[in-house]
Amino acid sequence: MKIIDKIRAKNENNFGAKPVTIVFLGDSVTHGCFDCFFDENGNINTYFKAGASYAHRVREILNLLYPAAQINIINSGISGDSAAGGNNRFDRDVKPFSPDLVVVSYGLNDSCGGVANVGVYTQALDEIFAKVRETGAECIFLTENMMCSKVSCHLKEEREQALAKGFSEIQNSGTLDTFFEEAKKTAAKNGVKVVDVYSAWKKLSASGVDTTELLANKYNHPAETLHYYTAVKVVEAMFD
Repeated sequence: MKIIDKIRAKNENNFGAKPVTIVFLGDSVTHGCFDCFFDENGNINTYFKAGASYAHRVREILNLLYPAAQINIINSGISGDSAAGGNNRFDRDVKPFSPDLVVVSYGLNDSCGGVANVGVYTQALDEIFAKVRETGAECIFLTENMMCSKVSCHLKEEREQALAKGFSEIQNSGTLDTFFEEAKKTAAKNGVKVVDVYSAWKKLSASGVDTTELLANKYNHPAETLHYYTAVKVVEAMFD
């Protein structure tokens, strides 16, 4: 990808090359959400740790490889967001930064609407990809992790177990599979590179790995260590 040429140019000639900007557009996983908890009003809230997000880890890896390059990372992930939401806020949260690369990642929240919502999801992605093209930036579509496939033994409260049951039904019914398969088709139609983290999680599951225990909140947020894996896959794609 051209993004590596730009980073290399900045690394080799700081005065002669402009800084490189990468924008991440997505949901809670992009945002850097980990554990969940119920507050005193019974509302579910999330523990945020921006420095452990894969967006932050991407910068760490790139600066390890190109230590003199100034790389601006804009994390435009928002917890609870959907592809339609990302499309609606693109002009505010992506375009003003004149990105060199936009990494788009949606699907977890979108799939909660069921397979009937697939068309809304892919149309929003289609429009996001078109907007990225208009900016002149390159684009990567990043599939996400699996949701829980069972109710974890670590969830003791009835309301926690109810949440996990709902997420596991989405995962086990193949709904999330359908969303990411359609997303990959939409990306291919738009000439957008895909980093398929979801397929990697599925392989782990098929090989006997308890993927539910790889989730920080035991619902849908990957543990911090898995953000490193995602970051490595994103950086690898930049070199293709």
